[in-house]
Amino acid sequence: MKIFTTQMIGILQKIAAEEELALEDGARLLAQAIIGDGRIFLHGFHEMEAVVIEALCGQDKLPKAARLMENGHLRHDIDKTDRVLLVTRFSNDKDAINLAEQLKEKGLEIAAISAVVKDEQPSLADIVDVHIDSKLLKPIIPKDDGSRIGFPTVITASFAYYCLLLTIYDILEEYE
Repeated sequence: MKIFTTQMIGILQKIAAEEELALEDGARLLAQAIIGDGRIFLHGFHEMEAVVIEALCGQDKLPKAARLMENGHLRHDIDKTDRVLLVTRFSNDKDAINLAEQLKEKGLEIAAISAVVKDEQPSLADIVDVHIDSKLLKPIIPKDDGSRIGFPTVITASFAYYCLLLTIYDILEEYE
């Protein structure tokens, strides 16, 4: 438990320190929809659906947020006043890349949260307008046999989301 706690604290501190500018840029991008006539459409791939559920149903809901997909299809009522937040495990997720490219063709601005897989192309980080690196690329607990266990991607992505949300709230307070 101590190793897990120590490793998690280190990763979360790394996100807070190294992603500060991306978090501010992402919050500004998403706040534009809240302040204006737009909405924020969310999509989480696989386990990252947990972040979307938190944003839509949690105690601290993301203002003007809705799901990007309806019945497995992209919503038809999206326009350029809207913004998108995509959340996936890794930046080389082919489904996330394909969706981001589709959204960019429609002229939408996108923020994304994923762990950047270096030297992998294409990369979600290169397609979206703002990318926040969730930093977790491999399990964090070494086992006696040399393998590793403990891959809390939802925790790191949720932390990045909450940093984004708190920054959005700061922006909205300044705007009022």
